Amino acid sequence: MDGTCLILGAACLAYYALIAVYAGPSANFAWFWILLSAAFLGIAYLGKNQLFPLLRKVLLFGTSAGICLILILSIPVLRGLKGSARKDADYAVVLGAQVKGTLPSKALKKRLDRAYSWAQEYPDGILILSGGQGGGEDISEAQCMWNDLTERGIATERLVMEDRSVTTRENLLFADQLTGCSKKRCGIISNNFHICRALMLAEKLGYEDPVGIPAASDPLMQLHYIVREAAALAASFLRGAI
Repeated sequence: MDGTCLILGAACLAYYALIAVYAGPSANFAWFWILLSAAFLGIAYLGKNQLFPLLRKVLLFGTSAGICLILILSIPVLRGLKGSARKDADYAVVLGAQVKGTLPSKALKKRLDRAYSWAQEYPDGILILSGGQGGGEDISEAQCMWNDLTERGIATERLVMEDRSVTTRENLLFADQLTGCSKKRCGIISNNFHICRALMLAEKLGYEDPVGIPAASDPLMQLHYIVREAAALAASFLRGAI
């Protein structure tokens, strides 16, 4: 048991180091891996030195319960990776992601690649580019998406900009206010790990026929993204957001 906890603690710490190097030490939710590493190492230390047996039991129970909850909530996230069986739609909302200056982040670039391929596949579909301007962004996420897709040759009459939203819920809400897309077959384009929660939010907001259209995500970060989404699902359930 103690040896296993030592290995798991070291693995979690190593994964945090990978995230810190690859995405930056302040990457969203990266602290989780430090916390999990500390829990495993604490269990191992208390067991090896036979210190505070009650504290060790509480720490072991809490860590085990937390991992079980994450695993359970990861199931719908994993199911959402493939998106919906059908991908055709009247509209497709491209959910915003970070813009670095005026350029799309890695996550947003993958969403834009999927939006472009969808637009090529369904030439009558309308893309709703949804995302406001946040800290460190010189332009809105919607404007960044507009720039990228028009440079690739997507006609402007096929693009709708929604540049006020700052959350996924607002992405979907404001997109519907602009176009009435919730009453049509509406696709939702986001990175694959995000599709499950996006569809749940859409249904909560009254979207009648939402279609999940997953973009790829970074393979090195995929485990982190799935765990982060599982935690986000738990928070959304507690708030009654979905």
